[in-house]
Amino acid sequence: MRRLAPALCFALVLPIAASARGQSLRVGLAKQPFSPTGTSVGPNTMASGGIQEMLAKLGATVRVDESKLTAAQDTEYGAWKRLGWALGDFAQIVARNERDGFFTVGLFATCPSMPGMVAGLQHSGADGRPLRIGMLWLDAHPDFNTPETTRSGSMGGMPVAIATGRALTNLRLDATLDPPLRDNDVVMGGVRLIDPLEQDLLDHSKIQQLSVSDVRRITPAVWTQLDRLNSQVDKLYIHVDMDVLDPREVSTHVNAVPGGPSSEELAALFERIFARYPKASAIGFATIPPSDPGGLAIAALNRMILGALKGVQARQTAR
Repeated sequence: MRRLAPALCFALVLPIAASARGQSLRVGLAKQPFSPTGTSVGPNTMASGGIQEMLAKLGATVRVDESKLTAAQDTEYGAWKRLGWALGDFAQIVARNERDGFFTVGLFATCPSMPGMVAGLQHSGADGRPLRIGMLWLDAHPDFNTPETTRSGSMGGMPVAIATGRALTNLRLDATLDPPLRDNDVVMGGVRLIDPLEQDLLDHSKIQQLSVSDVRRITPAVWTQLDRLNSQVDKLYIHVDMDVLDPREVSTHVNAVPGGPSSEELAALFERIFARYPKASAIGFATIPPSDPGGLAIAALNRMILGALKGVQARQTAR
């Protein structure tokens, strides 16, 4: 079960390692501010929290896009329907980034932005054929509830169920995610708080799990699962809910759960993932906490983004 909250703005600039300088990068910062309850300033908080200055120091070519609604869509229905349409627009941003050679960093209001990211990767091929997408889901929660199993009624606990075709079909189709993700193309890591009926759904699925220890220590189990995904999909997507982190870095996150990895540990994992797998095409982040004492959350976010980009640089250099 999870609640949703708005975010406030903080900015912090982190130093850039000398080894990360001078590499050619194309990075698309893709903001998705729509949530199941309205819009959030969170994506702008993340985009203005120092990462653009860091990318400039890297010599990266950066473009920033944001999902939008048409004038007609903006006056119709409720927040859930509007979110689906916004995700369809976001999918076009992601697909364009892919075709133009830009690595997408998704900056999300909340985790239900994920179907739009996956849809964009799915429809980024040159021939129009839907590509097969694998996903590593890093979150303290599986977000595998449906309207029938949820305790809270919040869509924030449903995005993986939506993306795998178990719930809210119209929203998934508005997001242009069709066909849905296959269960055996999803690996979850760091999950440690699961609702009882949600656990039953997981037990009857083919989704695989990595423990917090696996993620923190980068055990062989990580490579077993990611090698398996890499062998069977066209592109890989890494999703990060900030509540996967140790609460000391996200102390005001409304869904923080004790026992998570640190941003340093995840940054090291991302560097290795993106260096190892050319199919690893994008990373996305939700949700920045509503306040950020000491700037720890934005620093953690920037650290993880830079870890992923160092991996992308490494594989570019190896070509």
